[in-house]
Amino acid sequence: MGNEKLKLFAVELFKINAIKFGEFKTKVGLMTPVYCDLRVIVSYPKLLETLSDLIVEHLKKLNKVDIVCGVPYTALPIATVVSIKTSIPMVMRRKEAKDYGTKKLIEGHFNEGDICLIVEDVVTSGSSILETVRDLKNSGIKCSDAIVLLNREQGGSQLLSNNGIKMHALLNLTELMQYLREANCVTDAVVDKVKTYLSNTQVDPNVLNLKEDRLKLAFSARAKFVQNPISKKLFEIMSTKKTTLCVAADITSATDLLNLAEQVGPHICLMKTHIDIVEDFHPNVINHLKEIANRHNFFLFEDKKFGDIGKTVQLQYSKSIFQISSWANLVTAHSLLGKGVLEGIKAGDGLKERGVFLLAETSSAESLIDQNYVQSTIKLAKQYSDIVIGIVCQSPLFRDEPGLIQLTPGCHLESVGDTLAQQYSSPENVVLTKGGDIAVVGRGITKAADRSAEAKKYKELLWAAYEKRIN
Repeated sequence: MGNEKLKLFAVELFKINAIKFGEFKTKVGLMTPVYCDLRVIVSYPKLLETLSDLIVEHLKKLNKVDIVCGVPYTALPIATVVSIKTSIPMVMRRKEAKDYGTKKLIEGHFNEGDICLIVEDVVTSGSSILETVRDLKNSGIKCSDAIVLLNREQGGSQLLSNNGIKMHALLNLTELMQYLREANCVTDAVVDKVKTYLSNTQVDPNVLNLKEDRLKLAFSARAKFVQNPISKKLFEIMSTKKTTLCVAADITSATDLLNLAEQVGPHICLMKTHIDIVEDFHPNVINHLKEIANRHNFFLFEDKKFGDIGKTVQLQYSKSIFQISSWANLVTAHSLLGKGVLEGIKAGDGLKERGVFLLAETSSAESLIDQNYVQSTIKLAKQYSDIVIGIVCQSPLFRDEPGLIQLTPGCHLESVGDTLAQQYSSPENVVLTKGGDIAVVGRGITKAADRSAEAKKYKELLWAAYEKRIN
């Protein structure tokens, strides 16, 4: 491949502002004085075609491949044009599975054992390629080579090699800077700054902590990834009792609530309450509920869905007639008002060990939650991992965060809805398709003639699905 062609291409990238200079943060958290943003290339068809031609030319040097896959999302249009030019079929990897239709992570036609070429724009650590390879391999697809536009020369090539992937880079960062300097796009000072940066800032491939796929890990293995002691204990309960069942106790009678706790206690890891709907509530109810929970080894979980300013949340949590902070090991919260909600819960009186599930998605068909809200919620959960133990959602949104627990409501043996937009999924669908770690079952158990027997049935079905998932 001629250097002149690459040099011209590098200059064109600079002209469309795909190469930026300043202070930027990479995906792996490193600050950098140079940033390659190829997302803009979709607006320049001729340049996209040139890049694809460069990749196709390099592709001739590799062994035969059956399919190509672009790392989402920037490399998808690049891989698409490569597929068109070579007539090599393309598959697409989703970052999260759909909860409708085929519900697959890998879209497109492929056969088990197909050899896939990975296409990527820029590599720093190589973690994005490895995430894509992980999902492809889980679908029976073989991966050994990746073509990338730019190798930032910061350890990614070695990390990929350590994981069985050979990286083929059209350009490395040193060459890119050389080409830009020869074209008078940058000064010697800028080149020297980038050179110094590269010598001082490396991602050590031997110590880089790549997160494992939580859907393939046993709960006992995932416990080592968490900070919150409640989260550790919950993983232990789930493992020792062999249950991922949470019963939603939407009960208005105190006596019925206690009876339910006694009946399902041996089969659950969590009991989810709405304590403010108990019509004959008395503080003594909580004492009895705590005793049952201790005896049967499950956590009490108040589904309050806190969503006010921090100080108000603190008071609602600690000072209301229900004294939630004194007995509920876990609560739910909205992320709509940001970190103040979590700070309010952290500042509350009561139990020293407490945990929060943040609400990212619901089982209601008429929810107004959008993807921006979902991603912001996950980001907040990661920032507050000392108190946030998991996410309430309907799809595997955070596969690379094994320490977070996915709580999925709307589980029912009969996958039907109700008249108020509630949607249900079978136990196996909740675990294998939606990615749920803990399934919430309400009326499927509370309305059963034999609640204990029904809870045992759900427990066994959910646990069988979990074992199928990790094996």
